[in-house]
Amino acid sequence: MKYLIYFLMITIVSASEVQVTADKFMANEVKGVSTFTGNVHVIKEGDDLKADKVVINFDKNKKPTLYTATGHASVKMKIKDKNYFAKGEILIYDPNLLKYTIKKNAFLQELNTDKKVYGEVIRVDQVLGYYEVDGKKNEPVKFIFKVQDKKK
Repeated sequence: MKYLIYFLMITIVSASEVQVTADKFMANEVKGVSTFTGNVHVIKEGDDLKADKVVINFDKNKKPTLYTATGHASVKMKIKDKNYFAKGEILIYDPNLLKYTIKKNAFLQELNTDKKVYGEVIRVDQVLGYYEVDGKKNEPVKFIFKVQDKKK
């Protein structure tokens, strides 16, 4: 039987709601860790994250300190009023710093302009509005964008 879990929490600093749905849920109150598996969907602060598994770490006040998504991990996010899509084998989100780290076959696309960047690791800072990309050991970073030709 497929289980549908709605997990709502209110964060103290931003007073925002996080909604998580998944097929299965496990919580370890002693360690402050919640694990969601199977068709995981996290909606928070305008971001939309999906993965096969998401582990959320909490501090002693039950505030999320780290999200780790694995298995077909992807996220739709905003960076300075622009819409982006990112995916990779591992996706880590730090809610205190509003930073994503996408690892292993990392991909980031700005949806409005269709700019695309590929690498081994992509770090995104939503507050400062920048991202940086590391290539694989023997492969460079790949950046694709469209250029409009001037009409003469």
